[in-house]
Amino acid sequence: NIIKHGARNFGKQQIVTRKADGSMHRYTYQDAYARIKRLANALYDLGVKIGDRVGVLEWNTYRYYEMDFGIPGSGAVLLQMNLRLSPPELSFVVNHAEAQLIFVDETLIPIAEAIAPLCKTVRGWVILTDKKLGDVKTKLTPIYSYEEILAAAKDDIEWPNLDERSAYAACYTTGTTGNPKGVYYSHRNVYLHSAAIALSGELSYRDCFFQIVPMFHAMGWGTPQAATMAGSKLLLPGRYTATDLGPLVEIMVSEKVTVGDGAPAIFMPMFEYIKKMDVKPDFRGARLLSGATEPPVALMKGLYDLTGAEIIHAYGATETTPLVTINRLKPWLEETYSEEQRWDIKRKQGYAVVGLDVKIADPTGKELPWDGKASGEILIRGPWIAAKYYNAPGTEGQFTADGYWKSGDAGTIDEEGYVKITDRVKDLIKSGGEWISSVDMENEIVSHPAVADAAVTGVSHPKWEERPIALVVLRPDQKEKVSKEDILAHLMSKKFAKWQLPEAVMFVDAIPKTSVGKIDKKVIREQYKDIYIASK
Repeated sequence: NIIKHGARNFGKQQIVTRKADGSMHRYTYQDAYARIKRLANALYDLGVKIGDRVGVLEWNTYRYYEMDFGIPGSGAVLLQMNLRLSPPELSFVVNHAEAQLIFVDETLIPIAEAIAPLCKTVRGWVILTDKKLGDVKTKLTPIYSYEEILAAAKDDIEWPNLDERSAYAACYTTGTTGNPKGVYYSHRNVYLHSAAIALSGELSYRDCFFQIVPMFHAMGWGTPQAATMAGSKLLLPGRYTATDLGPLVEIMVSEKVTVGDGAPAIFMPMFEYIKKMDVKPDFRGARLLSGATEPPVALMKGLYDLTGAEIIHAYGATETTPLVTINRLKPWLEETYSEEQRWDIKRKQGYAVVGLDVKIADPTGKELPWDGKASGEILIRGPWIAAKYYNAPGTEGQFTADGYWKSGDAGTIDEEGYVKITDRVKDLIKSGGEWISSVDMENEIVSHPAVADAAVTGVSHPKWEERPIALVVLRPDQKEKVSKEDILAHLMSKKFAKWQLPEAVMFVDAIPKTSVGKIDKKVIREQYKDIYIASK
């Protein structure tokens, strides 16, 4: 219904994809819908049935957009495959979901070939390429050409009348422990979530939405569907890397982007690129939805001062489709807060969007007050929040009897309803009976003008149970110019007491990250587990 609406009411609206050679592929909602109908028929021709899982290994392109609607519309379930996972993890996802067919971009064939011998249920591979199938070099078998199966399929379809609670797509969590866990999104879930994003992000047909977030993770944050629902122009970046984001900035300018989404891990290098531009781009009025981790104030304020773009902090998870909260400054707070207070509140994750219940609870499950001080685990329930993991015995404890999902995030909620995550419950540092927030300390370190990235975690200490350690990545022109004492003095000048400061500050070239760009604290804790014991 979402793409039918887009094609019917905004048929001439553009969908633009940056291709590998830098050129742009352009077509309209009407063009996309015509191909989506052929795709669904092609799936039937290949023997795909309602309920079958169909995997996708692809970048953010118009073809992924087509599969986002064509696979679920046919009644099959789109299996999002995180191309950053290791072959054992990715093959586990495929086998656990029992995928029947996998669509794979030609450039990602090496990943598919690495997992193919491990995949027990896959009976075919569809290659996403402009080449003739005979010109594609691969060991995969049997293979089909995406363009050829579309060309051979019927051009019209009577869509199946599906139960709105049937599965639309599946995404697997990328936790740092254990195997990935499957979260299945229903058609109802996706529709309501898309409406919530469109409303909260104030999307309209006048916007150009830049889909920076990988479409293979957590429904690409649900924004391709939300942008289509609003009739927005959609800009897809194709393949890109965090080390070369100049082309993304350039097409933001040329395509007149007004809304986008991404993580601080992407916005920070984009900001660094913009700082080096002779003529700064004018992004006044642009809204950049930011998730995954808390965006540092230095990034939000710096980007706004240089370009006029506003970074809007949001919060969610794979289990929440993912939108839970969004941070927009309420008019009465804007009128009464000082400039420093306005920037400080933007660090918070925001208030819950319509449709969801959010609360904080102590370890016994008792709800805690909304006073901005009491800290507990964040619990969430609503029509697009997971009720269980797919076929994952032993995970029942992550859901309450009254329908809340236990996020594992520790935080506060203030009188205005703004959620502030203080840490992962497992990452809070307990030192001498007192708690230290690693997230707050990381963001204060990153606010130092010489720092590009930072991570803080707790490791065992023979006297204090745990003590914080800090890993710091300096900007290239600041290496050898900043000392441990400079970092500690910066923290002391903010809001940290002397007892909270880390005794160990290490300057490193890079911070270990998970497949979705979050700090991998498990790896850091293991690497530095003996640092205080050894120095006793």
